[in-house]
Amino acid sequence: MGVKVGFAYPKRDAPYVGGESSEGDSGMAETVKKAKAPAKPRKTTAKTKAAAEEVKAVTPSHEEIAQLAHNFWAERGWQDGYAEQDWLRAEQALMGRAS
Repeated sequence: MGVKVGFAYPKRDAPYVGGESSEGDSGMAETVKKAKAPAKPRKTTAKTKAAAEEVKAVTPSHEEIAQLAHNFWAERGWQDGYAEQDWLRAEQALMGRAS
């Protein structure tokens, strides 16, 4: 069997692969998607703003935590191996959470 050169499907029998067809009709119904309306911005309440400011005020700075952790290290007699515990203890103490 040989391969026919120059063979082409008649337009009515050609398989539709996608893209634009030369006839403008793919045999399928066209659907048009509607654009969604943009989302409305949410109103921020004063309560939410106050809570955000409170969190910022309660969060100690890196330097404050480092200084207190250093003090804890000194209290232990400069013993190594507890740096993470000192750091976490300092964070808790500065945030007002006694443990």
